[in-house]
Amino acid sequence: MTEWISKRYWMIGASDGLGAALAHKLSAAGVEVILSSRSEDKLKAVAAELPGRAHVVTVDVADLDSVRRAAEEVGEIDGMVYTAGVYWPMAAQDWNAEQAEAMGDINFVGAMRACGVVVPKMVARNRGHIVLTGSLSGFRGLPGAIGYAASKAGVMALGESLQCDLFKTGVRVQIANPGFIKTRLTDKNDFTMPFIMTPEEAAQEMFEMMCDDSATVRHFPRIFSYLFRFSRIWPDWLYNRFFAK
Repeated sequence: MTEWISKRYWMIGASDGLGAALAHKLSAAGVEVILSSRSEDKLKAVAAELPGRAHVVTVDVADLDSVRRAAEEVGEIDGMVYTAGVYWPMAAQDWNAEQAEAMGDINFVGAMRACGVVVPKMVARNRGHIVLTGSLSGFRGLPGAIGYAASKAGVMALGESLQCDLFKTGVRVQIANPGFIKTRLTDKNDFTMPFIMTPEEAAQEMFEMMCDDSATVRHFPRIFSYLFRFSRIWPDWLYNRFFAK
């Protein structure tokens, strides 16, 4: 079981939604949290509501120099949680190049930039904790998910590669793969979202995973996740016929 008192965690994407809800969980457990995103005002509002020590460091994960400067300001940390992300529903027939690129850049490449400034330091001291946020949509391509599904698949592969390289070292890597979460991002959807969770419910799932030293990944909601996890073994003709509907 993870000991949280006096730990320092850098939370990237903590201005609202899942990131803000998880910040509350960690702060209540005794963690000193450093909250980051582009919106200083939103971060300050979140920090003001936390029960424990909190700091605000703005960062633009689309800019490597910004990520490097933020990492220097944050200083030594025990863990980093990446929940930053953008989303627009998008079918191939409605391709928006700017939005598709933004999803890839923020969701996936942003996570690479963050890991790039954090992981080497953790490796050098053989101690640390990385938590990445994938998605159930990352298991296999989905209709209307150009950009988003691909970006989350990249995050999941990044986390799995880190786990392979850092296996049995002092650096722990975990991947959270949530389904639908009620946020300003999913408010863009015009379809029914089964098993949709509140940010607080999703944050509880992530916190429980983070508390479990033996856990490498958590898919949630669990029942809903089986559809996506087992779809990887479906033949293409069956998968495309089912999901195209």
